[in-house]
Amino acid sequence: WNVGGTLECVWTAVAATEYLKGRIQNRPLVGIICGSGLGSIADLVENPRIVRFDDIPGLPDWEVIGNEGCLIFGRIGNKQVVVIQRRLRTYEGHDYSVMTIPIRVMKLLGAKYLFVTSTAGGLNKHYEVGDLVMVRDHVDFSSLVGRNPLIGQHDPRFGDRFPALQGTYDRGLRNIAAKCMDKLKLQSELLEGVYFHIAGPAYETPATARMLQLLGCDVMGMSLTQEVLVAKHQHMKVFALCLITNKVTTDSDTTDEHNYELETKVAKMKAPLVGKLIEGILDNLH
Repeated sequence: WNVGGTLECVWTAVAATEYLKGRIQNRPLVGIICGSGLGSIADLVENPRIVRFDDIPGLPDWEVIGNEGCLIFGRIGNKQVVVIQRRLRTYEGHDYSVMTIPIRVMKLLGAKYLFVTSTAGGLNKHYEVGDLVMVRDHVDFSSLVGRNPLIGQHDPRFGDRFPALQGTYDRGLRNIAAKCMDKLKLQSELLEGVYFHIAGPAYETPATARMLQLLGCDVMGMSLTQEVLVAKHQHMKVFALCLITNKVTTDSDTTDEHNYELETKVAKMKAPLVGKLIEGILDNLH
């Protein structure tokens, strides 16, 4: 399967959308992407209609994703949603533009909002494991060196050639989230910050962590920015939420290593709270 570049991926998404329109009754208002260990968010969907990626004509063989490689359609509260439990990642070898096909499908099906969740490492010294961080902006070096999902032929029907990225992360949605956490009396666990995208799969070096702190980055992770960029390109309103599952180390001589199993455990423990927050935001969308 050899699709790459903006226009090819757009038309792949168009074909996938036509297939899905004949198999779902209601169009989603909100697209939701689950981060690592946060897949239980999909359990909130009522009367789910599940469509596997592998069953959608024109899409690549995403068997590597396993059973979580699917689109889940249904309702959360009184809002129609489509949920992706397992996203594609750059370190799996996918072209940057291919990774964003599901986002284009969401938009073509009618979604006006994208909610993105992700686990992340805490760069900000004041952040603790278990904190939730709303992304207000991001830094992505890959876009600065020519790895951008919008590179390629362009069709103006699907977004601007040169999209401005101010206001990418919607302030109104962040305000709603803050009010929801206030009602839960957990406002101290909800923070705001700047996200840095690292391609992975290797973790950052301590020297990299020190550099990113100097640049003003608060959290870092291996996903999110490419999806968000394409959502903004399509004029979707974006809410991005990171769960801090580890604090990065800045000591080059430390022998402490990342514990992926522990990070996943933190994510699963906090997933119910993330779900409650998403339910609250959805309930306040008008």
